[in-house]
Amino acid sequence: MDVSNYLARIGFSGLTDPGLDTLRRLHLAHLYTVPFENLDISLGRQITCDESRFLYKIVDLRRGGFCYELNGAFAALLRELGFRVTLLSARVAREDGSASPDFDHLALRVDLDEPWLADVGFGDSFLEPLRLNAEASQEQPGGPFRIVPVGDVMIVQRQLADENWRALYQFTLKPRRLEDFEARCQFQQTSPESHFTRQRVCTLPREEGRITLADLKLLRTAGRHREERMLSDEKEWRAVLLEQFGVRL
Repeated sequence: MDVSNYLARIGFSGLTDPGLDTLRRLHLAHLYTVPFENLDISLGRQITCDESRFLYKIVDLRRGGFCYELNGAFAALLRELGFRVTLLSARVAREDGSASPDFDHLALRVDLDEPWLADVGFGDSFLEPLRLNAEASQEQPGGPFRIVPVGDVMIVQRQLADENWRALYQFTLKPRRLEDFEARCQFQQTSPESHFTRQRVCTLPREEGRITLADLKLLRTAGRHREERMLSDEKEWRAVLLEQFGVRL
């Protein structure tokens, strides 16, 4: 792994000592430069839980990915810089209040003086790491988040505009290995029940909001302002991918 190439990929410069300030800066830099995207699935390109393939795709090909790829590669970078990182299995919240199966999402525990939750692979979520052992609200650039413990389960919640809290996903602190996620990774890219097989998505947060390409629909948000338009064809879609997200297929 070439750390300097990875840091250049995410536009990161400065000290890389394994402390909280570095973790926060790396987390933000990664989210602002490496998009959450599932484009290989529609192209029929198989994604496997292989760290070297994650790194090649994100660093060398300057692509993005979904959770297994993004957090898998980010974990490798953090470890190389001296951080203590544990892979965690998460279950994503559904509209009916239930949760998806284990290994549906990959998140990261990073142990400093206290444990932190890092996640650069969930799409529209927290931008800076969350303190793991604090149930209190934690202010973020996009609004407050909190982690609520229920038995041995930790639930990540986001405060909505109406001040209600919405669950994003839940996880336990049991350490996992990357290969533990392989079966679910294959499900995500092959099953008609997976939302990743139903729509092409590419999204990046911006300091003022977020930009998202959902099939031919381009969405921009800034605060409560939302703007959307339909692209004309695949040629324009590829042009927007390159111009707005730096993705060349």
